[in-house]
Amino acid sequence: MADSNENQQGKGKEQEQEQEQYGVLLYYKYTEIPDLNSLLSFYNSNCTSLSLLGRVRLSLHGVNVTVGGKLSSLEKHIEAVKAISLFEGTDFKLASCHFPLNDKVAHECGFTSLSIRIVKELVTFSPYPLVKAPDVSNAGRHLSAVEFHSALQSAGKLVDKESLADDKGLVLLDARNLYETRIGKFDMPNVDTLDPGIRQYSDLPSWIDDNSEQLRGKNVLMYCTGGIRCEMASAYIRSKGAGFENVFQLFGGIQRYLEQFPDGGFFKGKNFVFDHRISVGSSDTNILGTCLLCGLSFDDYSSRCRCSYCRMLVLVCDSCRKEEAVYACELCQKHGKVIESNVAENGEQQDILPQVELKTISSDTILSPQLHGEQGARPPRKLRILCLHGFRQNASGFKGRTASLAKKLKNIAELVFVDAPHELPFIYQSCVSELECSDESSFSSQQILPPTETCRGKFAWLIAPDSKGSSATDWKKADSPFDPLQYLQQTEGFDVSLSYLKTVFSRDGPFDGILGFSQGAAMAALLCAQKREAKR
Repeated sequence: MADSNENQQGKGKEQEQEQEQYGVLLYYKYTEIPDLNSLLSFYNSNCTSLSLLGRVRLSLHGVNVTVGGKLSSLEKHIEAVKAISLFEGTDFKLASCHFPLNDKVAHECGFTSLSIRIVKELVTFSPYPLVKAPDVSNAGRHLSAVEFHSALQSAGKLVDKESLADDKGLVLLDARNLYETRIGKFDMPNVDTLDPGIRQYSDLPSWIDDNSEQLRGKNVLMYCTGGIRCEMASAYIRSKGAGFENVFQLFGGIQRYLEQFPDGGFFKGKNFVFDHRISVGSSDTNILGTCLLCGLSFDDYSSRCRCSYCRMLVLVCDSCRKEEAVYACELCQKHGKVIESNVAENGEQQDILPQVELKTISSDTILSPQLHGEQGARPPRKLRILCLHGFRQNASGFKGRTASLAKKLKNIAELVFVDAPHELPFIYQSCVSELECSDESSFSSQQILPPTETCRGKFAWLIAPDSKGSSATDWKKADSPFDPLQYLQQTEGFDVSLSYLKTVFSRDGPFDGILGFSQGAAMAALLCAQKREAKR
């Protein structure tokens, strides 16, 4: 009887926990962190004790946090963070939502574990060092959701004393990626709206550089999901100097705007978010996105379909979606990549990736949403990747070790393997105990023998100056134990390898890329350096 009561109490507690509301918390703060290790310890301890899952990124310049858990736990976390003086004035965006139901989406968004990392940048603004890195303290002025709405409504005036200059045009700039703007964006008649159409945030600086004349002398209103991307991007625009001073950003991003205007206001569609919710909409149920293939209204990314070329998320409706299908996003279509259709022996249509790249399509070319069955496409050609093995290895062994990778890439790439030109002698190692044996007679009596199985030749791209190569198949016992630093002596043979690879390129090319492992990777880097020098 007692056991029965305990079981009922246990079940009741589980049901109570399930009924407790789940939530997602987003916040960021740009501030100088004096003791990064101490802050790391705080997040490890606090988030673990509260069973929070998600991403925490720390840098010397601030924090960027997206975590999920029980609402009560998230509220406790907020109070603990507020107690740290560094976080004064932080905007904590807390939203209640359902518990992550789709394991695939939750895993992809990082909501099946807790990831706390120290990074160089809170958000990667550029894949390469900028000539003039933006200073976030020079970011555009924050506008509240009401101010932002009012500025769009009046297309020229703010609600407070500081107003947009009447003689300047108003430009609305979306700082998000293409897959986000597909399903939701601000739309205001008579206001120029710029959608960079980028794959990732780190592409934005290049777009700003290429389109700076559209921003020069204008009042630029920027927005993103929660605000953090606008901080760096607005500072970058303002760093360009005269003509780029009037940059404003939506404080709290689209999330705060939709909280202030539940009907959507001037924002149409849904706000893409980087957690298991996928997107958040307003009371306006109109769908902005369309299926990549049939063009019908669709804005659900839960299937996580991706472009087969660049891996960017694409929208494919339930009717068009097939297992193992291949897709080309709008940007890849624009650059000549299309999907061709073949009819299999069983009569079913099969989509394949093209194996050649078509000529670049003009930026003003209208792209059809229906890719399947396109006419006039060239015969397919896969990408050809030349693979260079490591020291004392061979093409056969490298091919075996990369079999899994080759299988993953079989629809888009062909891996080509070659042996290096320098053949090495067959060497086998005695065990350590034998090498350290002091009794020579005992040592020889053990009759240490080389491997008996037939082995393929071993090759290298770079060799030691005293290397004599190999012209025989006899095994030799190593003079000393394996030296992990032997690569430091492998400084000869580059010219021979370079000449050999020129022959390979001429005989087996062309190649679209090079994949190298260990010494093969070093050889690939040297080839790239040679190509760069030849262009100077």
